Amino acid sequence: MRILAVDPGEKHIGIALSDPTGTIATPLKVLLHISRPLDAVAIANLAQQHKVEMIIIGQSLDEDGSTTPQSRRASRLADAIHQQCDLPVTMWDESFSTHEARQARIEMGTTRRNRQGHLDDLAAAVILQSYLDSSAN
Repeated sequence: MRILAVDPGEKHIGIALSDPTGTIATPLKVLLHISRPLDAVAIANLAQQHKVEMIIIGQSLDEDGSTTPQSRRASRLADAIHQQCDLPVTMWDESFSTHEARQARIEMGTTRRNRQGHLDDLAAAVILQSYLDSSAN
């Protein structure tokens, strides 16, 4: 089953895609945040284009597992995406995904200069891989 993951941010939206077996997550692209309805249309179009069967939305929770303003925004985006397509949309904890993406770039030996820029697509891949690993167990 192919799955699309979304790391929603205030300026950028990271997108990642699983392989057809639903085992490995790969960064796909970074979308520029425009507005919730337009972002939802773009994400639904990507889902259709890549023939995914499910969409995962990263949501940040605080230390107690409670919602945050960012997680409420992510939930509203999930609702908007669900209105654009009939695919299941699932929320998934994204805590530390950007930190893990940054750490992955360091471990890959990426120079400090080349580490500049967006980590959103890598963060989406971290979120998706976390979901895939959890589902496999």
